[in-house]
Amino acid sequence: MTNKEKAQALIGTFASGDTAKAKELLAPGYIQHNLAYGTGAEAFVGSVASLASAPVKTTVNNIRVFEDGDKVFLQTIYNFAGAGEQVAFDIFRFDADGKIAEHWDNIADKAAPNPSGHTQVDGYDSLEDLDKTEENREIIKNFLHDVMQGKAPEKTPSYFDGDTYIQHNTGIADGLSGLGAALEALGKQGIQMIYDNIHQVLAQGNYVLAVSEGTFGGAPTSYYDLWRIENGKVAEHWDVMETIADKATWQNQNGKF
Repeated sequence: MTNKEKAQALIGTFASGDTAKAKELLAPGYIQHNLAYGTGAEAFVGSVASLASAPVKTTVNNIRVFEDGDKVFLQTIYNFAGAGEQVAFDIFRFDADGKIAEHWDNIADKAAPNPSGHTQVDGYDSLEDLDKTEENREIIKNFLHDVMQGKAPEKTPSYFDGDTYIQHNTGIADGLSGLGAALEALGKQGIQMIYDNIHQVLAQGNYVLAVSEGTFGGAPTSYYDLWRIENGKVAEHWDVMETIADKATWQNQNGKF
């Protein structure tokens, strides 16, 4: 199995309840960064067994999957034991033996289509430009610095092809104009969206996922942003924002990032 197939097989165990498969795929010292769960392979296997015993079957619908070195990153719709659909980004790191050794994620409730009619997961889904992976990674690193961290906001228009920008954020309309209007509206409410630290920038071809830490309205927040690059410009965006849980509630001490 490829690493992409292994990652998909692991999340698939939430639906199948196959604890043996989960144990086979995981490294014994599996490191968990989802703060709602314990760390280690046995904790993961226990979660699979728990879901398997639930009266309502869990569903897993993987939308997109990408690979960058020893990491696989996925965009997926989950419904854990009938609790309601949620949209997630998962990142899995593989060790030298091909076992899944570490996991990070962000997850949010599935919402209604945004002002432009887009959902959190629809849109372009063709993996292209594999020869431009590093070029596209650098575009997003610079975009994060200049635009998202506000270090050179005057450069913002240079990252876009005019107002052509497809937006999947649940509250923002298409276009650079839609982004500007949303940020202006937040500003009027006294809400700031701040990106303090960029922890990971993963890329494959025309897709780049950034994992960032900051605050939203003053609350500690984890930002997962997936961008599609077309002809050197930012063309499409999906995201999941998650408020970072209070440390007193953490089920592991590995930290969110």
